[in-house]
Amino acid sequence: MPYKWNKRHPMRVGVMRRTGGPVRWFEVDPLYYSHTVNAYDEGDGIVVDFTSMPAPMYVEGRNNGGPSADGAAGLDRWTIDLTHVRVRHQRLDDRPQEFPRVNESLIAHRNRYAYSASAADMWRAYGTVDGVPPDGSFSNGLIKHDLFRGTSQVHRFPKGAATSEAVFVPSRSASAEDDGYTPAYVHDPERGASDLVVLSAQDFTGRPVARIRLPGRVPLGFQGSWVPDA
Repeated sequence: MPYKWNKRHPMRVGVMRRTGGPVRWFEVDPLYYSHTVNAYDEGDGIVVDFTSMPAPMYVEGRNNGGPSADGAAGLDRWTIDLTHVRVRHQRLDDRPQEFPRVNESLIAHRNRYAYSASAADMWRAYGTVDGVPPDGSFSNGLIKHDLFRGTSQVHRFPKGAATSEAVFVPSRSASAEDDGYTPAYVHDPERGASDLVVLSAQDFTGRPVARIRLPGRVPLGFQGSWVPDA
């Protein structure tokens, strides 16, 4: 791995207008920025929701052949104040989680709901010899966040039924932000294979509306959506 964490290099966030122009730089406390939930303009500033791990993140590993970290990823928010040139950092959810998604019609606009995979043991994967997360690296739940109320719902799967990223799919005649479904790959330890499990986003803790049994195992950690042709 040709990358190393440089403790002497400060962490900064760059902001550039969509129409182009100079970049404005904002200093922030060091962390490992993992995945973006969403980002949007709000008043005289910018809100960025994302998952992060505590710094430092040893991408090159610590004598274990794979990347390693000192903690799991949680859900964070940066509020970038363009007027006073400062960034407020807020922890939204301490529970270990990864692969956050939103209703993609609201990307770059304020969203109420976000969906993530609960990954209580995910950080342990960064201590493996080859860096490949084992089955036990992910816990067994999906989280629906209500970012307006600061609340959440968890859909729990049986022990060992590890889940990957859930993608939001709106209903054909969707009338609300969460009017749709959240399909996700879920490992079935009894079959040794994966299921595609479809939840109703508005009945998130209820029974799945569909479960498609796949003939094999989808490796854990796979993203949930792909470009069919590139």
